[in-house]
Amino acid sequence: MDRSPVHEDWERARREFHELVEHADQAGLRRRSNGTRWTNRQLLFHMLLGYLIIRALLRLVRVFGRLPDGASRVYARVLNAGTGAFDAVNFLGSYLGGNTLSTARMVVMFDHVIAKLHQRLDAESDDNLARGMHYPFRWDPFFEDYMTLADVYRFPTQHFDFHRQQLTLSSSP
Repeated sequence: MDRSPVHEDWERARREFHELVEHADQAGLRRRSNGTRWTNRQLLFHMLLGYLIIRALLRLVRVFGRLPDGASRVYARVLNAGTGAFDAVNFLGSYLGGNTLSTARMVVMFDHVIAKLHQRLDAESDDNLARGMHYPFRWDPFFEDYMTLADVYRFPTQHFDFHRQQLTLSSSP
């Protein structure tokens, strides 16, 4: 895996997140986003959350990637069956996070998680990056039935770019 495009994408997303927050006014943050039930502020938190959950997703691949294929297949089926509950928790988490954390705190958290992801990706072996597992593909449009660790590292920026298009911040860059 060529790691440099992933690093570059994370840095681009980090810069864009900074710009979005810096250019957003309070009215824009309270405005509804396009295609979600969240406000722009809540959606910004959700975009951050896509990076924050990577630590858990990486652990899952490290564990299930060493088990027989059937183990992750069953796990993914169980999670897919609980998609409704996941959607409710996903909505509520971003609703609460977006209403609780200041945008300044979100920026600090974004910077921190990106720095940690850079370190983790650089420390990964090629063998680890090739390990994979079955994923609950119904949970997110960027989850595939089977994802390698390398795929998981790419996920948060795909998620970020998708939701970036749903923001309705009139003063966004």
